[in-house]
Formats: sequence, structure tokens, C-alpha cells
Amino acid sequence: MGLALHEASHALASDDVPVGALVVDADGRLVGTGRNRREETGDPTAHAEVLALRQAAATRGEWRLEGCTLVVTLEPCVMCAGALVAARVRRLVIGAWDPKAGATGSVWDLVRDQRANHAVEVVAGIREDECGQILRDFFESRR
Repeated sequence: MGLALHEASHALASDDVPVGALVVDADGRLVGTGRNRREETGDPTAHAEVLALRQAAATRGEWRLEGCTLVVTLEPCVMCAGALVAARVRRLVIGAWDPKAGATGSVWDLVRDQRANHAVEVVAGIREDECGQILRDFFESRR
């Protein structure tokens, strides 16, 4: 989670919401990183999770990320939760919950929906205070 927080802090330079993510394979090797880059790129899909998944797929040379874990500072949204299921990610590790738009256990739970073709294990609350604080600081500075 420390590396994900580090990635999140880099998003601040482009005025993006500070969310960071990383993907590790079944052997614990880092295969992808990402941070929010929507403001920087103008791409509405440039969420930290999507960028980390893209890099992991490129590193591994395949879209199936079976056995991989995605670590992210903030609970994924609907788009990112769908990407986790589509990529067959095994485990999701979350820092802070997103009570407004979270789609992996708070508002919705798309990654464990019985109707999906794949389920993702969810582990939450890892360094939750730190992950939440960087977001609170970001949004308070804009008020």
C-alpha cells in the first residue's frame, strides 16, 4: 500500500484526485502501477486501477491477470470494478472505502456478484487512515 500511496501523491502534480494503484502477480512481483491521470490526459478512463491493469497486461503479455492482486488507495468505481472482473484479477486490496461511488462492497458489490463470470476476493481497510487523509486534504484544499 505504501507504493500505491506514493503513486497517489504524484497525481497531485496534475491536479488529479490522488488515487494510486499497483498490480502484483502471484509471486509478488510488481507488474503494473497507475495513478489517476484524467485531468492530465483528458481521458475519462484514466483511473489509477485501469492504468495499472493496462500496464500489468502489457508486462505479462496477456489480458488475463489470473493470480494477480490489485492494490488501490480508494475503493474502485463501477468502471474499475468491471475491469477487475473482466481481467480475472484474483484479489483486490483497498485502502479507504468510497461511500459515494464504491463498487466493491460499499455502494455496490460488482466484484462478488453471483451473476458475473468471475469473483474477486476483497481485503479492505489497509492503511485506511492514510489513504483517506490524502483524499480529505485534496478535497478540503478545493473548498
